[in-house]
Amino acid sequence: MRAKLVVFPIRGRNWCFSRSIDHSLSASPSQSPSTFKELWSDIRVPDKPLNAKAELFVDYIAIKMNRAWVGLENARDRSIKKRIHGLGLWLLSRVKPSEIFLKSISKEITSVEVIYPSSLNAQLVRRRLRHIAMRGMIVHRKYFYGSVSLIPLTSAFSVLPLPNVPFFWILFRSYSHWRALQGSEKLFQLVSDSSKTSTTCADKKETEHKDSIKESLSSHEPYWVLRPSEELENLVRKKDGDDGLSRDAILNICKIYDLNTIDVIKYKMSIF
Repeated sequence: MRAKLVVFPIRGRNWCFSRSIDHSLSASPSQSPSTFKELWSDIRVPDKPLNAKAELFVDYIAIKMNRAWVGLENARDRSIKKRIHGLGLWLLSRVKPSEIFLKSISKEITSVEVIYPSSLNAQLVRRRLRHIAMRGMIVHRKYFYGSVSLIPLTSAFSVLPLPNVPFFWILFRSYSHWRALQGSEKLFQLVSDSSKTSTTCADKKETEHKDSIKESLSSHEPYWVLRPSEELENLVRKKDGDDGLSRDAILNICKIYDLNTIDVIKYKMSIF
């Protein structure tokens, strides 16, 4: 499966990295176990590797958390559950956009198509993707182990009559850092592999673009394809002085390339 990535400067040295929304994923049925019986049946398969069993367990926990979140969202107004949902939305708004981007790089992705403004150097774009992947592997591995170590501590709050918000938040953060770590490793693998690439080391973007098209037409799909865009270049020129891209430009980019507007706007205020 090929993922479409959109990369562009958004404010100063802040770059936006976002994946276009894949609507086909929401239409396809999930293969993850939804009940403990299904999970136990899948885990008991003797020939299945340990990492695959761990993935099944993580997916099972994620399904349970999603169902609990929907229950909070559908709770009646001014109830404790509704207020917990509001607190959860506030906490989620503080999650860095780079983490959301890395989580979108799933293990099913076999190649990426990178769209970037035509004025940028292709090697610079690829280097920035490698940097965010390498940084993600370091940061999210550290925070994953830290979050997991807090799970036993927060589980002690279950004796209280109120919902154990700290436990579920730490559990979610552990899952989120795990997915971001997996996405970082996958992205680094895709943009670093030189055995099947769509570009050469030439400096000219036009040559790189022709090479990528030629490779795309071959029988072997490249791991990564760099596609400079004149349309995106014209959009990123609409700036509000030193404040980076204007809101209208961001909205237009999100509409044209099917990006999540909230996540893209976060990049404008992020500090890396």
